[in-house]
Amino acid sequence: MDYISRHMERKFAHMSGFFKAVLLTGARQVGKTTMLRHLCAGQNRTYVTLDNKMARELAQGDPVLFFQTYKPPILIDEVQYAPELFGQIKILCDESDEPGLFWLTGSQQYKMIKHVRETLAGRVGILTLYSLSQTEKAGVAFANALDFSLPCLQSRQSKTPKNDVVQVFEHIWRGGYPQVLRADAEQRQAYYDSYVNTFLLRDVAELGGVTDALRFGKFLTACAALVAQQVNYKTLAEAADIAQPTAKDWLQLLDGLGIVYLLAPYANNALKRLAKTPKLYFCDTGLAAHLSMWLTAETLRNGAASGHFFENYVIAELLKSYAVSPSAAAMTYYRDANAKEIDVFLEENNRIHPLEIKKSANPDRREVKKFAVLEKTSVQTGAGGILCMCEAPVPIDAQNCFIPCNLI
Repeated sequence: MDYISRHMERKFAHMSGFFKAVLLTGARQVGKTTMLRHLCAGQNRTYVTLDNKMARELAQGDPVLFFQTYKPPILIDEVQYAPELFGQIKILCDESDEPGLFWLTGSQQYKMIKHVRETLAGRVGILTLYSLSQTEKAGVAFANALDFSLPCLQSRQSKTPKNDVVQVFEHIWRGGYPQVLRADAEQRQAYYDSYVNTFLLRDVAELGGVTDALRFGKFLTACAALVAQQVNYKTLAEAADIAQPTAKDWLQLLDGLGIVYLLAPYANNALKRLAKTPKLYFCDTGLAAHLSMWLTAETLRNGAASGHFFENYVIAELLKSYAVSPSAAAMTYYRDANAKEIDVFLEENNRIHPLEIKKSANPDRREVKKFAVLEKTSVQTGAGGILCMCEAPVPIDAQNCFIPCNLI
């Protein structure tokens, strides 16, 4: 299969020129190794994967001998299997002035990230790769940073075909794992079955001690039924016949493995009685569609859950967009005690961009009136609007636009 260019390549190379070690985290099969081996082409860089039992045992048992055998500059795959290496990586980093000595990949398991941050503070850059975005699939790369202003959106509009609901739901249903791009429906079904039963169940057993595959399968399915909704541990626990604290642990495990994304609620002292529960999204909509038994893109598009899946898709695209952006952004949602909700607050440079998400091509422009809650806070409000299925950006007022979802 031809290599698909990833937007993360620029950021990874930039960080490798600065840090002595760069860790690329993310779920299995999103293309971490493929991208780094592509960037390695023409470099004299050693490659070793800790999926290999002999290499793993050497790394765990004798880190010094490991690095005598596999010399830097090096790409180490699945580094979470040998946290014993981090101390030796620190020593080797401190002995050299050369940036980019260590390229590491690993699933973003909480304990590993904590260990890396403690051991390699100041020496490591940590990046997250997600499955393919809609723009990566289309081969589109926007030159300008996303600020949701009308000029920014119009500039992006000129680089991409018009929004199309059939194509959007094909992307939602198929998902962004590189291996399913050209799979037919039967092959896609087999791929996701294998993904859940091979990678996921193995990882949750190894990293989280979860051995009850049947209950965990029910738990996963229950999570997929709750996409774009506030997390309800009681519902998840009942669906899988487990205790609520177990449901909480399992959800954290899925979050750590890059399978789900928990969107935190907005917190501000000036606004009282805000929601404290996160909202649940899948990092890849194709996996969520598979778990929910939507067998074609058309049935998903016309089904009762289409609005929730559309919202999940927009959140995932924003996540992917900001993961490769030069500037960091915090993403939250707003909900108060009166159930007034705003789907996304994107906070960048002390400025909040308020965003609503609607599957419609012609949503109600009055939705932006909710953004007035921000006037009670001291934060500045940036451009925002309604992310939807419209074909071109259209102003609603001086600050807000109808924003085609394919421009993020």
